[in-house]
Amino acid sequence: MATAIEFNHVGKQYRLGLVSTGTLSHDLNRWWQTAILRKEDPYLKIGSVNDRATKADSDYVWALRDIDFKVEQGDVVGIIGKNGAGKSTLLKLLSKVTGPTVGTIRARGRIASLLEVGTGFHQEMTGRENIFMNGAILGMTKQEIAAKLDEIVDFSGCERYLDTPVKRYSSGMMVRLGFAVAAHLDPEILVVDEVLAVGDAEFQKKAIGKMQDVSQGEGRTVLFVSHNMTSVKQLCKSGILLKNGSVSFMGTAGETIEKYMAFNMEDIDKPLIERTDRIGNGRIRFTNVIFKNINDVVVSETFVNQYLKIEIHFDIKDKSINPQDVILACNLTDAYGNIITTWVSDELLHTFANFENGIITLEVPTINLRPQIYNVWLQISVGSTNEKDFCDKIHPAAQLTVLNDAVYTPGVNLKECRGHQVLIPAKFD
Repeated sequence: MATAIEFNHVGKQYRLGLVSTGTLSHDLNRWWQTAILRKEDPYLKIGSVNDRATKADSDYVWALRDIDFKVEQGDVVGIIGKNGAGKSTLLKLLSKVTGPTVGTIRARGRIASLLEVGTGFHQEMTGRENIFMNGAILGMTKQEIAAKLDEIVDFSGCERYLDTPVKRYSSGMMVRLGFAVAAHLDPEILVVDEVLAVGDAEFQKKAIGKMQDVSQGEGRTVLFVSHNMTSVKQLCKSGILLKNGSVSFMGTAGETIEKYMAFNMEDIDKPLIERTDRIGNGRIRFTNVIFKNINDVVVSETFVNQYLKIEIHFDIKDKSINPQDVILACNLTDAYGNIITTWVSDELLHTFANFENGIITLEVPTINLRPQIYNVWLQISVGSTNEKDFCDKIHPAAQLTVLNDAVYTPGVNLKECRGHQVLIPAKFD
């Protein structure tokens, strides 16, 4: 089978901080070497590995380094890895949003990309005008685009707003139309970043079905980035695991997911206070998670239909924070990262009176879940749940094992936990 995509020792380097080299003599030397002598930039030969958890020892960082792989025509490849691993940068290089610092990329055929909400859309133009503009960028004629228009509009579900400027669309509507355009305008290669997470569950299912049709029925190539391991396993044939800007593993989708899970478990074994795989401004920091039973005894596992208390310990770095502005979210997920249930303080109409003891407790009267291992995700913010207001976010922060109990009675209504959210009552204290 023909090769659709080929990365040959590709690297992408960025300068941290200021764009210039910092001195006039270095700027002149760069200009002389690159513009006059046509040589490689001498100031891009240094640089540190892209590990956001460590302090940089250089002003340059390799977002990607020595990326070398091939994708066969018609293959569906899942690209997974932690935040900052280089997934989106890799797709931007393939889509020619930016160029590689070193190495070469070869792609066979037209590439349609959906890298972020609103990619390729002009905000002042209507949905209809943007469809025709995107088709023209892909090299299609007006007649070819018109023939696909009804199919695109029907798939997106945005017919009512088709002649409205897209600047008035919600993020979900933008993703719907953007994906419909990218998938229906006959690209040989479809590149999809994790923007599908913005869409609702119904649209995500619809989009995954379309990508399967595109790859299996029409023989087109798909590169799919997602943190949803269930979607990756369902859709992809093979996988690529990125770690700190380099390819850590390549294999089948199942094998790659297993490596990724094992990689995540390396972090979860560390004390929470030592974890570096966290996101946030640091105004509040999680320090520990403790599970307790109904007798207030610390446990590492619980039983089906038993009471559980989750103690969330934290350290306040910014003493000016008003406790009533704090929003805490605690999720239970399965091994693939699917959220089973979510407890958010403001959704439960709970406001925190004070933080004097540095502990928030979450009381769950009964864990009516299937026996298995669950991950606990934590996020705390001030004012809103927007990313800019995150104080601390750790996914996953701890593991909880739910066991079957000898007194468990068959027939009780347990939650299936198969990739959908369920309601489990709980309260913050």
